[in-house]
Amino acid sequence: MNILVTGATGYVGGRLIPRLLERGHTVRVLVRDPRRIGGRAWAEQVEVVAGDLLDPGAVARATAGVDAAYYLVHSMGASVDFASVDRQAAALFGQAAGNVAHVIYLGGLLPKTRNVSMHLQSRAEVGAILHAYCHTTEFRAGPIIGSGSASFEMVRYLTERLPIMVAPRWILNDVQPVAIRDVLHYLIAALDHGPLGIVDIGAERLTFKEMMQEYAAARKLKRVILPLPVPFPMAFAGASWVGLVTPIPNDLAIPLVEGVVEPVVGDTQRARQEFPEIEPIRYRQAVELAIKRIARGDVETRWSGALGGAVTYEMREAEGMVREVRSIYTELPPHALFKSFSSIGGDRGWLVWEWAWKIRGALDKLVGGPGLRRSRRDPIELLPGEALDFWRVEVVDPPHLLRLRAEMKVPGHAWLQWESVREGSGTRLVQTALFAPTGLWGMLYWYSLYPVHKIIFSDLIRAIARDAVYMNVDGFADCLPSPGEGAAVSGNNSGEKLADKFSIPLTKL
Repeated sequence: MNILVTGATGYVGGRLIPRLLERGHTVRVLVRDPRRIGGRAWAEQVEVVAGDLLDPGAVARATAGVDAAYYLVHSMGASVDFASVDRQAAALFGQAAGNVAHVIYLGGLLPKTRNVSMHLQSRAEVGAILHAYCHTTEFRAGPIIGSGSASFEMVRYLTERLPIMVAPRWILNDVQPVAIRDVLHYLIAALDHGPLGIVDIGAERLTFKEMMQEYAAARKLKRVILPLPVPFPMAFAGASWVGLVTPIPNDLAIPLVEGVVEPVVGDTQRARQEFPEIEPIRYRQAVELAIKRIARGDVETRWSGALGGAVTYEMREAEGMVREVRSIYTELPPHALFKSFSSIGGDRGWLVWEWAWKIRGALDKLVGGPGLRRSRRDPIELLPGEALDFWRVEVVDPPHLLRLRAEMKVPGHAWLQWESVREGSGTRLVQTALFAPTGLWGMLYWYSLYPVHKIIFSDLIRAIARDAVYMNVDGFADCLPSPGEGAAVSGNNSGEKLADKFSIPLTKL
């Protein structure tokens, strides 16, 4: 079957594609930037159409000749006019896909009250538009639970970080989570059915408080959760609290919190009738599976991997670009250096001045940025478009180049880049910090921090070169932290710590 997948770089789409390929389907993806799927195991097995859902020509090319199409796109965490953008995108797609035999859309469960959040309303509107134009199956799901999902990360961090929690009373509302594996089962099984209209999916019902308690039980943690009655508008203030405690930025935390402020449960009877072979696993089992995958570093996709509706940009050499270039020569091969600089960040930390990176991350969270808590999907591997703390991977070209684009709040655009360049019998490590300031404030920001950057970035390139020596010693992988354990090496003496383990003299660089 010829199948189109939109949202290919998102949490669900990135997991659906390899499973479709395993079943022998021919897959086409519509992506704004083809580089975003580079490095993925399935990248060379799919047909790529460059463009977005607001480009009629790209949508027409993407939908031409396909037997089925997955619509896995929504503007969670995007701009204030997200509903208008979603309606426009759905209408353009619907018009182009009118002759497609089956369009499969993943939407959200709706509360039975009148207080429906704007994001849930928008997802329902998208479903209605697709039904008007296309032969559609609309799966409506509650919080999706899996390693790297936004809902799971919210529960995980709140429970891990807060032994005593005073929370709004809405945590006593019923919700109906569903495991990511079951979502994928439904999406794939729908190909064997005709269009089914609206189908609610989910596992057992439980309160958000019970979701946190079940997670705590799975992790053998003792937690006290005290729900307090608060005025209705204050319920949404909880989103800012979630944004401070968890890796979820405020603009994504708001729709997640809005989704549980009212009871959100579905009628899954039709799902059981149409898909009797699918028995959704219980929430506790989904949590335990997610915890195991994270511990193994086996996270296929993360919530932060998708760009959503955010404005994107890439580095351009131009007047006004501030560049700080540092380099150091080593006797190591390029792949050894690449292995070092491509594995920094996340639980492993930033090798030097760890406290300074944490302060910068905390300040970024306070002003609405992502902070450092997004971590990374995998301790070693990076893919284009993935989040890495408060950076976004813009270019990764093993073993020569890694370029990170800053997503922290700064008055301009910033990048941090490493290159490993062959030189004689060794390799020169080149580290470049680039900043395109916005106006006078941007220039003042950069030059006021220059003394700090000079110290940190100089120490960082030396630490990467030292670190590369030990990363390429047999047994080093055993020193890498499991997700959640914290940095295995930090401060200015990471090389010395590893030298003690392996009894190797540290060459002065």
